[in-house]
Amino acid sequence: MSYINNVTGYRKDILETRSEVHKGAWALIEPDGIVKNVIPGFVDCDTTILGSPRLGASFVDYVVTVHAGGGCEAGFGTEGVEVFLYVFNGHMEIGNEERRETVTDGGYIFCPAGTRLTFKNVGDEDAFCFLYKRVYEPLEGHEAHTVLANINDVDWADYEGMTDVRCKDFLPSANDLGFDMNMHILSFKPGACHGYIETHYQEHGAYVYSGEGMYVLGDKWVPIKKGDYLYMDSYVPQACYAVGRGEEFAYIYSKDCNRDPEL
Repeated sequence: MSYINNVTGYRKDILETRSEVHKGAWALIEPDGIVKNVIPGFVDCDTTILGSPRLGASFVDYVVTVHAGGGCEAGFGTEGVEVFLYVFNGHMEIGNEERRETVTDGGYIFCPAGTRLTFKNVGDEDAFCFLYKRVYEPLEGHEAHTVLANINDVDWADYEGMTDVRCKDFLPSANDLGFDMNMHILSFKPGACHGYIETHYQEHGAYVYSGEGMYVLGDKWVPIKKGDYLYMDSYVPQACYAVGRGEEFAYIYSKDCNRDPEL
């Protein structure tokens, strides 16, 4: 079996993990012990499935290391499914039937339902990406559209008026009902925190790419650090404090929006 951190064989100490899974509620999945998965159509890629319906999520999250020359040129996504790809680092050509561009660190694409994502590493080094898919919830009179941009071109905004907590939005969901979800980056300077413990209808999948934090999930405070993945189901109490020295605690996360719950 192949592991995401490429650590195999006997350990020098007892077997232990920080991972904690409460299906249908919340989960912390640390890098040690999670495996690489084979995804049809992905060539020369190391792919790991993180959040999924088997965990309780309505979406699927992945992290993908795309080796030089690798990618998915056959197209990723099925009828009725929206797809999002974010390039943490690397030199990637990404697109769908509507647009295709070469991007570097911070590049991303949202592919609306009815289109298929293609991507290829056109650089000489590995590229590292975050990938998401979800069944689109149509809304009469509105529809989503392709977004292909770079998050580094988006200005930071203070999060709820707090200057030491900053955020970025990837998609125009706040002003366009055609979108039923959004992706965000939330970044906390050391010592910063949420303004309150959140308890809400929306669910999240979050990949931590920087720093360390203490996160309240349900009724438990859990240490979190770079490389960890979090799943938070609807109504799970959640908030964090940034800890550590110097590096901001930051993560990319999804949130469903703009739809009325069905009965």
